[in-house]
Amino acid sequence: MPLKPAVQIRKSRFAFLTLPQYSLIAVANAVEPLRMANTVSGQLAYEWLIASLDGQPVPASNGIALSPTVPLEQASRADIIFVCGGIDVREAVSPALIAALRRLGEQSMALGALCTGGYALARAGLLDRYRATIHWENQSALREEFPRVIISDQLFTIDRNRYTCSGGVAPLDLMLNLIDSKLGSRIAQRVSEQFIVERIRSDRDRQYVPLRAQVGVSHHSLIRVAELMEAHIERPLSLESIARETAMSRRQIERLFKRHLNCVPKRYYLEMRLKRARELLLQTAMPIMDITTACGFQSPPHFSKCYRKQFGYPPSVERQARAKGTLPTREALPVAP
Repeated sequence: MPLKPAVQIRKSRFAFLTLPQYSLIAVANAVEPLRMANTVSGQLAYEWLIASLDGQPVPASNGIALSPTVPLEQASRADIIFVCGGIDVREAVSPALIAALRRLGEQSMALGALCTGGYALARAGLLDRYRATIHWENQSALREEFPRVIISDQLFTIDRNRYTCSGGVAPLDLMLNLIDSKLGSRIAQRVSEQFIVERIRSDRDRQYVPLRAQVGVSHHSLIRVAELMEAHIERPLSLESIARETAMSRRQIERLFKRHLNCVPKRYYLEMRLKRARELLLQTAMPIMDITTACGFQSPPHFSKCYRKQFGYPPSVERQARAKGTLPTREALPVAP
């Protein structure tokens, strides 16, 4: 049953500019939450259209083309225009596309990107000095090619009038958060339930980047260290023990982590344990005391301190927000003495 709207709100218009070989799953995960938000809210809160430069349907990476597709000019009244990328995005970014995007930028248009669409915005100079997200496979190349773009490893990033996200299901998370800010957490939760989404992820969630993708499959020693850490979450190993197990020195391990992951092993191990703890908080009913033990923390206060430092709020706030179907916020936290 749709919820009766308390007050009629202004309709939002989103346009999705499809590039050749765009990711259809990313676009579908962006459009469908808008449709469902209209259904469960009982009002036309969102409109959307599919666009291309010339108005002709563009084949996605799986060969399917969406219809109707309109020329980009007809998207000029949209509140946000999302550039939708996929595979071979470099070949998809033409001089005509760059010129069109720069015209939109000159009009102070709010712009977004799904999957690899952020590459097109970066090429047009529209992400300079903005924080932005792109699919993990393209992060390193984007950092190298566009040093003025602040690349984030988050699922999605909202920085002023730029809305960027990774691919796959990440656009669903972005849209759920936009729906939350427009229609409220109750509607966003109803939408997520319709799509069998266990929880609404926020911009504090990171996209998963396989370690092999970060360091390359040839770095067997580093991968072995990470696997040992993952196998010993409940009883964390000391760096000396890891060194003995891998036949390396402590100093060698520290150099590997600094060179390839830009962090120290202790920090990497802690973040791994906190990530596991967050999964248990959000996906199980385990008491916080049990999670503390299962993730190798000395005591609940120690766990809470580390968790708050990493995510911005203590585990109790995370658990309470999950139970209410809302998102935890830093603003709701008491001021530290």
